[in-house]
Amino acid sequence: MATQINTAEAKKAAPVKPNYKYLRDKDREKVRGKFIFHEVPGGTMSFNFKAWKEDPVENFTLVDGDIYTLPLGVAKHLNKNLWYPVHSYTMDENNRSVMKVGQRVRRCSFQSLEFIDTDDLTPVGSGQIVTVETFGV
Repeated sequence: MATQINTAEAKKAAPVKPNYKYLRDKDREKVRGKFIFHEVPGGTMSFNFKAWKEDPVENFTLVDGDIYTLPLGVAKHLNKNLWYPVHSYTMDENNRSVMKVGQRVRRCSFQSLEFIDTDDLTPVGSGQIVTVETFGV
């Protein structure tokens, strides 16, 4: 009886491997939306994208304000990964200089024009203070 309990506990404790085929297929689903280029309003942005090992390298050229049908993985990339930090320095309680990431400035975003059940298209950073990370200097 103790052996059965231990194997059941071991199955519960074993980490669940993500289903990569499902995640890849989900990233390949098309989503329709508007591309917004915050860094260069009215400009054009070109980039290459490959999220999964099995995917081909794709070239995208997007114009600010135009509507596109893109893979969900590309839309997530535009909203989550294209920002740069603005650093600032402050003094901590020990009177040491500490560097902080005070802002994340978004370079571009993709606004979905259709309803999808994922929060992954929520843009990260918009010029306001969104995270504060401290590093000893």
